[in-house]
Amino acid sequence: MMNYRSLLLIAVTITTGILGSAQDVRPEVAENFIPSTLNQPGKQYPQVNSEGRVRASISAPQALKVQLDIGGIRYDLEKDDKGVWIGDSNPQDEGFHYYQLVIDGAQVPDPGSMYFYGASRWGSGIEIPAGDQDFYSLKKVPHGQVRENLYFSEITQSWRRCFVYTPPGYESDISARYPVLYLQHGMGEDETGWSVQGRANLILDNLIAEKRAVPMIIVMDRGYASKPDQSSSRNTGVRQGGGPGGISAFEEVLIKEIIPMIDATYRTLSDRSHRAMAGLSMGANQTIQITMNNLDLFSYIGGFSGTSNYPSSAEIDPATFMNGKFSDGKALNEKINLFWLGLGTREPDPFPGSVGAFRRMLEKTGVKHVYYESPGTAHEWLTWRRSLYQFVPLLFK
Repeated sequence: MMNYRSLLLIAVTITTGILGSAQDVRPEVAENFIPSTLNQPGKQYPQVNSEGRVRASISAPQALKVQLDIGGIRYDLEKDDKGVWIGDSNPQDEGFHYYQLVIDGAQVPDPGSMYFYGASRWGSGIEIPAGDQDFYSLKKVPHGQVRENLYFSEITQSWRRCFVYTPPGYESDISARYPVLYLQHGMGEDETGWSVQGRANLILDNLIAEKRAVPMIIVMDRGYASKPDQSSSRNTGVRQGGGPGGISAFEEVLIKEIIPMIDATYRTLSDRSHRAMAGLSMGANQTIQITMNNLDLFSYIGGFSGTSNYPSSAEIDPATFMNGKFSDGKALNEKINLFWLGLGTREPDPFPGSVGAFRRMLEKTGVKHVYYESPGTAHEWLTWRRSLYQFVPLLFK
């Protein structure tokens, strides 16, 4: 006859065995994968399922090891008898993600996907359908145009490029003039980011069709600029060129070349009350510094996932920060029509800390501002799409 201690030992042993087995069993994967919307024409892989898992596949008969690298994790793919590798990721967050394949240690783009410029290179991208994707979807509404503009910069002594969104009706009503939003990308990305990964043109088309936004022109330029005597022809755009808070030559290029070119080429409303600037991450840093240095030119300011005190989360002294430009909140409130900040609720360090410190400084000095949090998103394009969607309806009203 078993005593109590024996029964307890058996129960613990059985329970431990069940838990151990459960940990070894891989969660069941929903087999409803469909080709990604960002695939090359005719390509079946990569695919996405209803759980947000990504399934990648590539033919590499001679390879010894192939991995899918997405979201900071590498997933091993399995090889079949024909030399085709296939495997899945864990569920990914909603929205756009860069990814790559790793073949015997070499990081390569997936030949099945379209390519996007991010992380300072052209690489693969995939879209995980979001519950609120309707606001950036392609719809049967009047559409604007995104134009490529090539120009020579006398400041950098180089050819540069920007993309310009003109709203629906720009060509048909040649008497109409429009306000302008200068919209900047982040570190490691370029002037293609907002119209491709960010879908800024579709967001504007939809908002204008719903009469929630004023028709406007958007200028998306390259945030890197160096003078010929600077060491790098493609610098980061932040704190370069000597002085505290310096942002390379981009501010000079924007103020002296880009804005005059846009006003001369397009039917703009060229006063400060009809000019805005916004940007994401590095572009937010640039935006705040450039606009605060040139309040005679801008009256709307937007910072998405970034502020000009980055990466510091230390308390800011308004009397010394940016030469005291934020010390007089009352005076700024009379000049600035909108100061807008946005952040994802899952942003990594140091962004919550630096943005938080910046907001506390604004509150301390009484600078009126709007703050938005994108639910469940990190330092990624869904955060910035949502930020643009929230920011634009407040402009030029």
